[in-house]
Amino acid sequence: MILGVSEWLSGKLGWNVTAIRIAFVVGVLIFGVGLGLYLILWIVKMLSK
Repeated sequence: MILGVSEWLSGKLGWNVTAIRIAFVVGVLIFGVGLGLYLILWIVKMLSK
């Protein structure tokens, strides 16, 4: 997406970037938690540098 979280998370987990992006979109559309989780992971990514 915008902040590079999907790419960072795929490197950490060894998953496909596209699958993680789809999971975030589904999380936003269905559960409403994808955006909040994305922002939390972005903060974790920034703090782990």
